[in-house]
Amino acid sequence: MNIESSLVRILIVDDHDIVRDGLADLIERERGMRVVGFASTGEEAVSVAQRLKPDLIIMDLVLPSLNGIDATQRIISELPRTRIIALSACHTLEQVCRVLRAGAVGFVLKTAAAAELLRAIQEVMAGKQYVSPVIAGLFLDGELSMPLPKSPFERLSARERKVVQLIVAGSTSSDIALQLSLSRKTVDTYRGRIMVKLGVANRSALIRFALEYELPTV
Repeated sequence: MNIESSLVRILIVDDHDIVRDGLADLIERERGMRVVGFASTGEEAVSVAQRLKPDLIIMDLVLPSLNGIDATQRIISELPRTRIIALSACHTLEQVCRVLRAGAVGFVLKTAAAAELLRAIQEVMAGKQYVSPVIAGLFLDGELSMPLPKSPFERLSARERKVVQLIVAGSTSSDIALQLSLSRKTVDTYRGRIMVKLGVANRSALIRFALEYELPTV
């Protein structure tokens, strides 16, 4: 038997070097597991997955350019046999529901012990679903026990969501005005309207809100 064929080939996706290195060190110590690639953005994750076709992907959810949920959906649509475990510091109900509906088969908190992530890998490679025990109450017999809640960003128009995405990316009002062919005054009006709809008080709070709730791509 080809020994290489028995290895679980793993792609690690996270935008922090220290996290990627730590995960790789943990996984490479385990018999039967091998890290075959890394990605630091959602777009890169899709590209690397297409090229390497890994057995499993450990996917951070807060990523530059394309969030982990949308990256998961795109990867699964092209590589349905690839298993994805979401790894996140946050676990809002919406986030857990959306990533599992997008095609992930596991959800592990970044605060979990190393042994839990290894157990999650073993479970999902055995064809099971794994969810960290602290959020297992959201499920009933392995299925979502409640409907997917609406995203707060559904209150925004497509143009308003695009403005938020550009703000999160670090663009100024002048930058946004140029990119969207708007006046700066119009951009400021959009921003004020967005803050009212989402119930946030300033730019920093808006960015935190967008990162926490995984602003969908437009």
